[in-house]
Amino acid sequence: MSLNSSSPTTILTLPSFTFPPSFRIPALVFSTLTYLIIMCFNLMIVLTIAVNHNLHKPMYILLINLPICDMMGATAFFPQMISSMLYQHRVISYWACVLQALLVHTYGGGSLLILTAMAFDRYIAICSPLSYNTIMTSNNLIKIISGIWLTDIILIFILIFMVLQFKICTTNINDMYCNNPSLVKLACEATHVNNLYGLFTIAFFQGISLGVILFTYLQILITCIFKKQADARSKAIQTCGAHLIVFLFLEFNAFFALLSHRIETAPTFLRRALLASVMIFPPLLNPLIYSFNTKDIRRNIVAFFKRKTSPF
Repeated sequence: MSLNSSSPTTILTLPSFTFPPSFRIPALVFSTLTYLIIMCFNLMIVLTIAVNHNLHKPMYILLINLPICDMMGATAFFPQMISSMLYQHRVISYWACVLQALLVHTYGGGSLLILTAMAFDRYIAICSPLSYNTIMTSNNLIKIISGIWLTDIILIFILIFMVLQFKICTTNINDMYCNNPSLVKLACEATHVNNLYGLFTIAFFQGISLGVILFTYLQILITCIFKKQADARSKAIQTCGAHLIVFLFLEFNAFFALLSHRIETAPTFLRRALLASVMIFPPLLNPLIYSFNTKDIRRNIVAFFKRKTSPF
């Protein structure tokens, strides 16, 4: 029996939690604390860059978009999960599910494009330092950031809009949260076009990010090898280290999560764990990585807390 997918009253069922009932309260507290920590840490990075004029440089203006993206992803995932634990039911309305899927995919695609733009910025700064101020002007920076968000929003909006054309024959979501593959699996009709467009978006986001980052970091590596100044090599490694760690962490999480969705024989618990890890670990660890590995950000955060704890 088909259901009207445009009905706001359609209720979907998410998978039940596998932990024992006695673990519900600890899990609820842990999830709530994790969400609050993610929001606080990422907001700290945003405010640190926003209020310190010495950080108003292209590298950090690009970086400020990453915690914004991470907060969006965490907000798409945690409140619904916390609500499920609190009220002990794993249901979500169809349109809330669509909104969650839209935010989840916007977060994933946006993160990859932001990290790609940051890699380009580092490439220009290290490999063509004399041209940096000419290339990374304020106007060009606005164009890059606008291009990132417009490309991400348009591609993901089309992806989710295509799902809305189907009538649904089942109300069971297979994953821990709503996403495009889980919505497509609700459809009564053939979904070949959606699957092809989904593969295109994966190839676009993954291909662009991997291609640009592999090229730029290879060029950076070559430049660092041939530079005779030890301090220049050290600075290059320091500025690129945090970015590369964040990108590799997100890339491996996203790649294996997407791969598990495409392999029908993949264990269900493994797919769900990988998909959840994409929403939890990058937003939680990214601000810590940038705080500890980026000297300018770390120095400004330490100076802020010193001012707050000083009696004078």
